[in-house]
Amino acid sequence: ELILEKDKLTRVNNFFNEIPYRDDFENWDNKDYWATPIEMIGVNAADCEDYAIAKYFSLRDMGVSSEKLRITYVKAIEINQAHMVLAYYQKPDAIPLILDNLKPDIRSADKRNDLVPVYSFNAEGLWLAVNRGSGKRLGNASKVKLWSDLREKMKKELSQ
Repeated sequence: ELILEKDKLTRVNNFFNEIPYRDDFENWDNKDYWATPIEMIGVNAADCEDYAIAKYFSLRDMGVSSEKLRITYVKAIEINQAHMVLAYYQKPDAIPLILDNLKPDIRSADKRNDLVPVYSFNAEGLWLAVNRGSGKRLGNASKVKLWSDLREKMKKELSQ
């Protein structure tokens, strides 16, 4: 199962990292817009959270449990800005693997000293980063408004 999941991670990461980067203002005339995977593919452009979101939902559709996946808000030290990545936890207490558009190879979080985690979320919850591998649960992910808005947009897309 682990080999199959790692293969899924690699395929999804490589597929979406081929889509060109474009910031939200240029793409959507909006400072912070979270695109659905369909919107991202439709414009063939994305920014960091769009990559993380598309990877999350693609892996979910491929059977990877949402408990193993967290969209993670980080500070990217090398570019000195806020950034988002997808973290994959083989087990709840494992050091996660990081799927990122800035560095195409998947590495464990302890090998990504260029990222400082702030918080993470998935369908099950929201966590404040305590260290590189774990965090303190803060409650429901609905506290992240752009996440809630994104899920509503996706429901509408699927019902059309």
